Amino acid sequence: MAIVSTSKSKSTNNDKSKKAIILQSESTQLDQQFEPSLRPKSINEYIGQPRLKELLRVCIGAAKKREDITSIGHFLLYGSPGLGKTSCAIILARELGSEAKVFSAPALSQPKDIIGVLLSLSPGDVLFIDEIHRLNKVTEELLYSAMEDFVLDLTAGKAHAARIMRLPVNRFILVGATTRLGTLSSPLRDRFTHIYRMEFYNHEELIRIINNTSKVLKFEITDDAAFEIAKRARGTPRIANRLTRLVRDYSQHENISKTKKEDALSALELFKVDPSGLEESDKLLLRIIVEKYNGGPVGVETLAATLGEERQTIEDCYEPFLLQAGFLTRTSRGRVVTEETYKYLGIKKKDSY
Repeated sequence: MAIVSTSKSKSTNNDKSKKAIILQSESTQLDQQFEPSLRPKSINEYIGQPRLKELLRVCIGAAKKREDITSIGHFLLYGSPGLGKTSCAIILARELGSEAKVFSAPALSQPKDIIGVLLSLSPGDVLFIDEIHRLNKVTEELLYSAMEDFVLDLTAGKAHAARIMRLPVNRFILVGATTRLGTLSSPLRDRFTHIYRMEFYNHEELIRIINNTSKVLKFEITDDAAFEIAKRARGTPRIANRLTRLVRDYSQHENISKTKKEDALSALELFKVDPSGLEESDKLLLRIIVEKYNGGPVGVETLAATLGEERQTIEDCYEPFLLQAGFLTRTSRGRVVTEETYKYLGIKKKDSY
């Protein structure tokens, strides 16, 4: 199975159907430049997300028995960044014996972009669109007929001379990824056969990922050292792999043959990785709620204005881990920090009257 990624180029003529628009997602570029083998290659190698893996096994097995792999339907994966949505799409293509074509929604900003992509697909290809909630309305509407009937409805001419053309496209499987399920339009969301929420990973799953990564990076690490990395990985494989690389670099620089717990701690302290996985922006948000708003409740719009951030940034980047780690709660009146936050920050809670 080939993972196809392409780069955007200008056509030498105005015939859109002559050559597919060439695009490439930034994440795929980076993975190919550095360690692409960190991605799992099959469902059996894919760690975590047990419900998703079982869903894939059932759907793939049934589609193969029907001898129609595209009857598996389309998948919508939602959840925080770094939880394995792209890897899932690539594995799906491998298991089906087809190709995965990976794109980011902002790169499909023009109707000609998505038209070129759809016309370039081979039968059974898996089309992965990251940040699918960022598709513009015209591009999104072109997907409707492609997803349902595998045709493109195009309008030619203007006013009274306008007519609809239907161009067939090869049957494909769309895997959409989003961090903001609620912002997807109902017509698009309803066209997905399978909608799955990606879960954060527990420490045990992260330790397995870190051990696998260490083998790929060719350095030895003990389980207790891997646990120290897992504690700081925010339940996210992408962060676990990034921290493992940092620990690997430290170990090699210090000529450490097998990385132990104290070695990992020294490396993580050197790179100023917080023991709880919090970043400076997370700590600032918690401090603002505690010091300016007496621990909350405080509305997300007020927090965004105080931090100088977009509301979407707070909801997508800050809150998921803070909620999962027990530092923050949501109420009908706004965000409230927990007792754990006061302990972490070393601040005594003020008496309320």
